[in-house]
Amino acid sequence: MTSKSPRSQATPSFSMDDFARALEQHDYGFQSGQVVRGKVFNYEANGAYVDIGGKSLAFVPTEEAALRRVTDLSAVLPLNEEQEFVIIRDQDADGQVTLSRRRLEMNRIWEEVADLQNSSQSVQVRVTGTNKGGVTVDVRGLRGFIPRSHLVERNDLEALKGQTLTASFLEVDPNRNKLILSNRMATRAASMSNLEVGQLIEGKVTSIKPFGVFVDFSGTTGLLHINQVSNRFIESLPSLFEVGQPIQAMIVDLDATQGRVSLSTKVLENHPGEMVEQMATVMAEAEARAEKANKKRERDSA
Repeated sequence: MTSKSPRSQATPSFSMDDFARALEQHDYGFQSGQVVRGKVFNYEANGAYVDIGGKSLAFVPTEEAALRRVTDLSAVLPLNEEQEFVIIRDQDADGQVTLSRRRLEMNRIWEEVADLQNSSQSVQVRVTGTNKGGVTVDVRGLRGFIPRSHLVERNDLEALKGQTLTASFLEVDPNRNKLILSNRMATRAASMSNLEVGQLIEGKVTSIKPFGVFVDFSGTTGLLHINQVSNRFIESLPSLFEVGQPIQAMIVDLDATQGRVSLSTKVLENHPGEMVEQMATVMAEAEARAEKANKKRERDSA
């Protein structure tokens, strides 16, 4: 028996149809959430086609081209310029995936915002709208919210539209798309960074409580405790102070973590009870008396 030579054996053919079917069966591994790189191939009325190395061109809808509104696709997605995208829709029957630059940018900004919160940094935000609970703000393209109770100016919210505010972060939750900020805390933190123990402040009485007097100065609120008013026992604070009254006092303690400023006027007295008997004199000579009190404090701590 003679065997057939290799030349005489039939070689199966591999047609273009076979090649196409093989491509269809090939799994490129593209899936939703994956970050890919690609170049814009051409533009359509509602988006752009991008070559990411798949069997079909990927597609970027216009609304997914950038975080902000796009009027000119070529300005944000130039032809043949390689960029990163995130897949937001798996391959369809034709093997085409849908891409987004907007969501990729958004994810990165959420990461930046989380880092800012962790490092207790503040940001500049623009007020974009209002509701009865507070104001909505633009935070690097993300939508944030500042509750009314966390605004420094809270009486006329409409007047804040378009304004830029300094704010710190209260809650950052990208999973729930929740971004809550505080203008009041950021302002207080900025003010406190310029304060120090022994500093003489000038402000106004804003509230009188049984335990002390609250004083507003330079965007900060300090407490003049009843025990810090005078070296003499005080029976009634309303008999000494009234809301709106100008007052000078010395900072005797700072708690930046809690945002607390403790004030004292008794350190300005030349004798016990002088704040009760001659408050006007103490206030008129407050600067010189504060300097004297600081020198005594330095001697005592030496």
